[in-house]
Amino acid sequence: MSEENTILFSDFALAAPLLRSVEELGYESPSPIQAKSIPVLLEGKDVLGMAQTGTGKTGAFALPLLSRIDINLRAPQLLVLAPTRELAIQVAEAMQAYARHLPDFHVLPVYGGQAMEPQLRGLKRGVHVVVGTPGRIQDHIKRGTLKLNQIQAVVLDEADEMLRMGFIDDVDEILSKTPANRQVALFSATMPDQIRRIAQRHLRNPVEIAIKSSTSTVKAINQRYWAVSGMHKLDALTRILEVEEFDAVIIFVRTKVATTELAEKLEARGYAASPLNGDMNQAMREKAIDRLKRGSLDIIIATDVAARGIDVARVSHVVNYDIPLDTESYVHRIGRTGRAGRSGEAILFVAPREKRMLGAIERATGQLITPMRLPSQSDIADKRSAAFKNQISEAMESQDLAFFETLIEEYQSEHDVGLSEIAAALAYLAQKDRPLLPAEIKETAQVGFGDRQDRGQGRDQDRRDEPRRPRQNDDMARVKYRIEIGHEHGVQPKNIVGALANEAGIDSKYIGAIRIFDSHSTVDLPEGMPNEVFTQLKRLHVLGIPLEISEAAPGDSEGERSGNRRPPAGPRKFGPRGGGDSFGGKPRRSKPRS
Repeated sequence: MSEENTILFSDFALAAPLLRSVEELGYESPSPIQAKSIPVLLEGKDVLGMAQTGTGKTGAFALPLLSRIDINLRAPQLLVLAPTRELAIQVAEAMQAYARHLPDFHVLPVYGGQAMEPQLRGLKRGVHVVVGTPGRIQDHIKRGTLKLNQIQAVVLDEADEMLRMGFIDDVDEILSKTPANRQVALFSATMPDQIRRIAQRHLRNPVEIAIKSSTSTVKAINQRYWAVSGMHKLDALTRILEVEEFDAVIIFVRTKVATTELAEKLEARGYAASPLNGDMNQAMREKAIDRLKRGSLDIIIATDVAARGIDVARVSHVVNYDIPLDTESYVHRIGRTGRAGRSGEAILFVAPREKRMLGAIERATGQLITPMRLPSQSDIADKRSAAFKNQISEAMESQDLAFFETLIEEYQSEHDVGLSEIAAALAYLAQKDRPLLPAEIKETAQVGFGDRQDRGQGRDQDRRDEPRRPRQNDDMARVKYRIEIGHEHGVQPKNIVGALANEAGIDSKYIGAIRIFDSHSTVDLPEGMPNEVFTQLKRLHVLGIPLEISEAAPGDSEGERSGNRRPPAGPRKFGPRGGGDSFGGKPRRSKPRS
């Protein structure tokens, strides 16, 4: 798929609610596996796909198969088999996101290591899609709690991993119990003989799709990642821009809206930044790229599609503010730097729940991406001081300072003070709007992703990614919130902690007491969360159920159902120093030039 002839999701005959979700999620063009699989699956044909993790397989089967779901039939119609609980949860979450505009849609992840009771309740209520590990799916079939008679399609995701983990006999048996006329999509990174035999036995004249990775990266590009772990993603970006020696930067985000929002926030911090997205007309896009080339613009915030074809030699850095959806997109992104024989820098922000994609990128490119340390307060102070010294040197070399020398001599004589004191006072006046010594920075603790060999593999079904009870910071002011999920929904504290930490990016040490009642729960969260974090909280789902978070009323803490719920509390002042620019002072107007 060439950059010049881009296929869009709107070119496919997907159901309108799914296309709407795709647009809102910011997915503009399909990955190669999606471009080839979606039309075939929409036609009802079986697919035998060879593709690595991180190529966009979930969208490749979820979008076409969800388009054919009968929402009025509350019975499992789509069954997805995954090798690990991590992948099962990931696929179920993706399904929920794609189907957000399908009314009363239900998807249920089932896997070992989780209590049976919540899964039994979910199946009893009725679901449209079941995503699970083979062993637990077998358990439900034998119990009679999972009926397969209405199954329209079965997906085997990462079939070679299921073979490696000893699940292939379960897979074979499960497939044999599904209706004979069901559709099957089998995806595997490799195609060993046992997988090929499964395909021959259960797939009917499948269309074979093989995606060869073209992800060899430019060796001149230095690739680093930052493990996102707190609530200040924007602060982290600002710190990096403050300290990195950059010429021009392209920052990649997922959605068109995010390009504009982030550009405005960076402009407010004094950076020359502009959005670049598909909603801009060609003239506006060309103007932005021309400004980037000429140096009147330093930073562009772009979506994948909008940035294709950009060839600007002065782009020294690419920042993946939002992790790409597939490895091909990552390579396209970082390929915007390291041009014309120059070296380049690529920085990737990775949340804990995205570590699987980090591992996929490393495997696809054959290169390790090294962790980076965020610049400290001292680093920023050193950088600002060095830039100020350079400004002094440039002024001494290029300006006629005779008048000012006379003025200083007169002041020294009149007030009997030393030249160093006068110089210090003048330096303060020159820099008081942007202090050389920044105000104390709210440090964001970094969370590692464990052993590099394990990262992104999803090997351990019983221990990996199991949320622990939060380690509380008892000195932090908190507010009690009510969420509309409780015992009757099968929720446990770990489900709530996992959603808050992985989806909203709230470090577990900021999460306070959690109490679960029959129909709702309460959770203590930091007072004065940033706007973007609170907005994300209001969109969260746990076990497929929207949280509908609101500030708790007094009766909520005793398990009573309050008849008059208060509206969601807005962000308040966060901690003793409040919000705003965590670097202190007013935003700078242009980046320092060396």
